[in-house]
Amino acid sequence: MYEYKFEKIELSKLSGKPKESYHEVIQQNARKGWRLVQIFAPGVGAYGSAAYYEAIFEKRID
Repeated sequence: MYEYKFEKIELSKLSGKPKESYHEVIQQNARKGWRLVQIFAPGVGAYGSAAYYEAIFEKRID
């Protein structure tokens, strides 16, 4: 059985770049035992572009 965690990474409206390093978000969670499953970028911004990334992590429950 697994536990899931969802972490939102906001994107700058002007540049479209992440406001924080998604690499660091992944590393921080990995150090806590979470495994990255997927990064999802829903098209909810202007012209269908993403307004944020959603990082999905999982961890086995013992």
